[in-house]
Amino acid sequence: MSPNRLAAEKSPYLLQHKDNPVEWRPWGAEAWKAAKDEDKPLLLSVGYSTCHWCHVMERESFSNQEVAAVMNKNFICVKLDREERPDVDKVYMTAVQAMTGQGGWPLNVFLTPELKPFFGGTYFPPSARWGQPGWIQLLGRIAELWSTRRKDIESDAARLTQDVSRHVSSAAPERGKRPGMGVLQAAVAEFKAAYDSENHGFGGAPKFPMPANQRFLLRRHARSGDAAARAMALDSLRAMSRGGLFDQVGGGFARYSTDAEWRVPHFEKMLYDNAQLLENLADAVLVSRDSELERALKRTVAYLQRDLRGASGGFYSAEDADSLPPELAATGNNDSHEEKEEGSFYLWTKQEIAQALGPDAETFCARYGVKPDGNAPVDPHGEFEGKNILFDKDPSAMAEDRASLALSKLLSIRSSRPRPSLDDKCLTSWNGLALSGLSRAHVATGNPEMLALATKAAEFLRKECSTNDGKILSHRWRDGQKAISGFADDYAFLAQGLLDLYEAGFDPRWLSWSLGLAEEAIVRFGATGGGLFQTAQGEAAELFARAVEDHDGVEPAASSVLADAALRLHELTGRESLRHFADETLERFGARAAERAMSMPYLLSALDRALGKSQTLVIAGLDLPGGREFLTIARAKLRPDLIVAGFTAKTKKDLAKILPVVAEMPDSTQAAAYLCVGRACGLPLSEPAALAAKLDAIAKEDVS
Repeated sequence: MSPNRLAAEKSPYLLQHKDNPVEWRPWGAEAWKAAKDEDKPLLLSVGYSTCHWCHVMERESFSNQEVAAVMNKNFICVKLDREERPDVDKVYMTAVQAMTGQGGWPLNVFLTPELKPFFGGTYFPPSARWGQPGWIQLLGRIAELWSTRRKDIESDAARLTQDVSRHVSSAAPERGKRPGMGVLQAAVAEFKAAYDSENHGFGGAPKFPMPANQRFLLRRHARSGDAAARAMALDSLRAMSRGGLFDQVGGGFARYSTDAEWRVPHFEKMLYDNAQLLENLADAVLVSRDSELERALKRTVAYLQRDLRGASGGFYSAEDADSLPPELAATGNNDSHEEKEEGSFYLWTKQEIAQALGPDAETFCARYGVKPDGNAPVDPHGEFEGKNILFDKDPSAMAEDRASLALSKLLSIRSSRPRPSLDDKCLTSWNGLALSGLSRAHVATGNPEMLALATKAAEFLRKECSTNDGKILSHRWRDGQKAISGFADDYAFLAQGLLDLYEAGFDPRWLSWSLGLAEEAIVRFGATGGGLFQTAQGEAAELFARAVEDHDGVEPAASSVLADAALRLHELTGRESLRHFADETLERFGARAAERAMSMPYLLSALDRALGKSQTLVIAGLDLPGGREFLTIARAKLRPDLIVAGFTAKTKKDLAKILPVVAEMPDSTQAAAYLCVGRACGLPLSEPAALAAKLDAIAKEDVS
């Protein structure tokens, strides 16, 4: 069988479907024209390469000749990678949620030739079961209705399109409703009400890490001294790091936990989760100096470096949940999902551990919850039977040095197993999050290798994912090719990541690029009244709506991230356009944050910054006596309101191009610290102890 039209694509997800008998087309003009020419509805099927149920539907339905024949006869079939085109996914996911009350992936939505949605859902089994209609029966019914009730379908699609357009475009409210400190206090109360005090984290099964929650709570504690906010964040991160959600052998976090106890993960690993959780762990280490959390931080960095880092320094997107069981590896067919099982790369029998660890096996099993008959719940297909998911059940059962050695042995053994498939595309937005995570990890630990990883990733993004002047970004890079115009989150996440990288290493080129991207993002994506559209004006013209980024979910909204970055950049540079954007954005979404704090926790962090007592510190002479001591004091604690700049004799001239005040700072043989609080700047400080006293006094005023 010849490959279909997806064979020419770069997306790993689309390439997974290139040999399907379905006549898949990529999203684009050729598919839209075919729908009009043949007068057929489009079937848009959206997913991503590490999506377990996408694999299931591909295996059950899209590889089936009989099903494919029905699809090909009645529909123009289009496959879309949601990670490549989040704008398309957002619009049609919203439509399906409006129709059915739920969403997820795979997303299957039927469109008129004018691209208006009229029916959709997520996973459909090949035949009716679990209260769901069968896929082939559904296809027949949709085709029949298209033939017999075309006008009704088109009328319904028009109404739905209008409703979705109004919803995602999110008209700006009246100005003058900027939220105040009471919103932050009420938000912490809302988090307390939703907190799982037994298992930690928020909500029940399935339970997601939601890094923006911990980010807000840790920063709220640092500013206000709120002990409950601190406890919720730290205990949640400890619970995640001890659970099966965390890969105890190789480091890194899985996508989510299928249970409420963080024990049983859905085994796929995503760059965006690990990047954000790395930033959480860095903040947590600054707050607590907890050695357990610092170990989790270092092992997450090790995972990113070992398994998700490309040769050019950029980070790949994800690893699959499914892989070939070791006993079937001899077949050599590791690219097919026919025989792959979820979690097989990560699971262990007690016998395997006994053979690997010898006399240490029993104490290891006591620490990591290993049972002779397995501790993993048996799934409907029996794939976990007799297997163990490692979780740090009893840290006192085995000393840390012995546990570390044992885990290293298991990692070596596991490396010979068939690996889960790797989605080796690099997304600018997610790499921006990785810059923040690695940079913050360096600030928390002082580890120079973490800074080097972030720097190399930034250099990769500048070379491969942007124009020569750095102003225009591409969304995706893979196999030497950059493609797809950058979205708002590419600009916002990268601007924030570069700013974090500047504060970690003080290379002025990253501050300059961050500033340029922030200003470019406001021009390209700025919505009237604040916030950002997902796409730039004139791009993705085929879509019936431009969506405003207005929800902090597993990824934060670009609007929230850029508001926070804009506030930081404004404090450094004084550029009022940045403060104006941030203020408008906080006003636009203030009512939502007040009513449903957990829908926009990243925005709440930006609001906390806007309401706080801004502090800008410039360390003149980082390479001079006292320079590093000043920096150590600035980094001794989590200080959300403090923005730090610094220079050496070598970098002073370049920094002065961005911050003109630097040119006025006299050269000296001794480092000096210039601290401004709000718009009031004191005399330069020559003693590190004096800086510590001032910063602590400011923090005390905030808490009181």
